[in-house]
Amino acid sequence: MRAVLIDLARARAIVDRALAHARSNDFPPMTVAVFDTAARLVAFAGEDGSSLLRERIARGKAHGALNMGVGSRALAARAASDPDFVNALVALAEGNLVPVPGGVLIRDENGDLIGAVGVSGHLPDDDEACAIHAITGCGLRADPGT
Repeated sequence: MRAVLIDLARARAIVDRALAHARSNDFPPMTVAVFDTAARLVAFAGEDGSSLLRERIARGKAHGALNMGVGSRALAARAASDPDFVNALVALAEGNLVPVPGGVLIRDENGDLIGAVGVSGHLPDDDEACAIHAITGCGLRADPGT
């Protein structure tokens, strides 16, 4: 069975659509990272003026979603109900797990996992909205972990 991975064209389109959604809503400067299922960075953009930690936050949201197999919204809920467990996960992941909305799994038309996107720059719900808008705008399925 061959691994299903997001391709560069779709990853770039997700980045572009996420940033366009942010601009159309007048959000602060945003950062977007798209990874394949092997956690390799496929596409990335940080807007001018994006704060220094935004890259690591965006990456952490996407990595956390991939590593746990759920969108970061589910990780946020788990952090609220079992903070000791999630703190242990963050330590095990060496900081590459950010349990707040904005990390969304990307599924293809068949529901197969092909990657994850992490968005950072504004309120977590708005970060997540950028990711979902971008993924669905590319004809893919967004899995935020609801």
